[in-house]
Amino acid sequence: MKNYPLSVQIWIVIAIITLSISILLAFILPSTLRSFFTREVYASIHAAQDLVFNQFDSNVYRDYIGPDFFGEEQVLENIRTVKHFIIYDDNRPIASFSISEDFLKKAQEQAIVQRNISQEYSGDINGKKVFYIISKCKVLNQDAFLVSYMGDSYREDLVQTLFKRLINLMGLVFLFSWIPAILLSRYLSKPLVNLEKKVEKLANNEWNEPIELNRRDEIGKLGYSIEHLRKQLIRQDEAEQSFLQHVSHELKTPVMVIQSFTQAIKDGIYPKGTLDDSIDVIDNEAKRLEKKIKNLLYLTKLDYLSNHEIDKVNFSLDSLIKEIIERFSWHRTNINWNLDLIPISIEGDLEQWKIAIENLLDNQIRYANSQILISLKKTDNKTLLRIWNDGPHIEENLLNTMFNKFNKGYKGEFGLGLAIAYKIINAHSSNIFAINEKEGVSFYIEISS
Repeated sequence: MKNYPLSVQIWIVIAIITLSISILLAFILPSTLRSFFTREVYASIHAAQDLVFNQFDSNVYRDYIGPDFFGEEQVLENIRTVKHFIIYDDNRPIASFSISEDFLKKAQEQAIVQRNISQEYSGDINGKKVFYIISKCKVLNQDAFLVSYMGDSYREDLVQTLFKRLINLMGLVFLFSWIPAILLSRYLSKPLVNLEKKVEKLANNEWNEPIELNRRDEIGKLGYSIEHLRKQLIRQDEAEQSFLQHVSHELKTPVMVIQSFTQAIKDGIYPKGTLDDSIDVIDNEAKRLEKKIKNLLYLTKLDYLSNHEIDKVNFSLDSLIKEIIERFSWHRTNINWNLDLIPISIEGDLEQWKIAIENLLDNQIRYANSQILISLKKTDNKTLLRIWNDGPHIEENLLNTMFNKFNKGYKGEFGLGLAIAYKIINAHSSNIFAINEKEGVSFYIEISS
């Protein structure tokens, strides 16, 4: 069924439900109705007996049935064909009509052993089911039993009549429920069909048409999520285009410098005055180009590794930080490094953490004026690493996006270092964020224990 359109699936489900309910009621209703009308039949018999008893004065033993009881047949029957006859204590029956011998014998036996004043029974007369009640009474100061009975045909007629009407009603309900079911299925599937068409456009890079659904149910939430995805795709596409333009420019610049310098050297011209100085420029540009290419390749590698389990080892984070600082401190000798590191070991990929911290410190060195502070401590159940520099504040609109790989960094510069650090830290179930302090900028890394 899942291969049919959604509107057809909804209609089929509703049709199956209504049909199942109808079939279930067809089995349950007859027995339920029979049980109900059985009680109604006994209630009618009780009412008929009360009608007989009320014709005469009553007492505790109901000795109020006199000779006239046998005289008029209309007293012995009510409008629902309840019939009566008397059984004396000596098993002598008195009735104004013929009674089946088998039924009479059975009623006599039951009357003799009956302990209650009135008791309900069921039996048959000439193969037809009857319901009857035997009540103790006195007739002409003699103990006797009033037997009142009623045929099953009355109950069956009621059951059949009411059941037929209910079946007809259920048939109409079942038939007319299909019409709103079809309308409902189309109503529910229509917005989904529209969403399908718009998602297909998204797949074809047609992102300009907004997705608007004026509803707040699950379909509306789905439409909102797809609209959010559309906006994200537009932003990512714009960021990627901007990033690729800059990367191509960044890669092209050192290549052009290298080409122009090598061509000049071939022609016997030294752009930097001497051969050694000119070759140093070529070497620096080659290293710069190599670094950018390595970052691009490593970012691609991290995307691949994100779908694989990290090889974790236990290592000393404070020792790793000190080791990296020893190498980086030579890049800018005018920076004062302040360290507040307590011995802490964590589990993770040592090589990835090394690259993440190197990229963060490279960023700090680039923007710090004269001081960098690094602190490492335990807070609650987390390890907190703070890296502060006394450089300029980051623009507020970049604080939440500076770790995106296709985003322009603060001061209008591009770079992949922070994006790489973010992906590594995030892959280790940790968090990184930046805050503009009263003076300078702090990067915080919350490492899960």
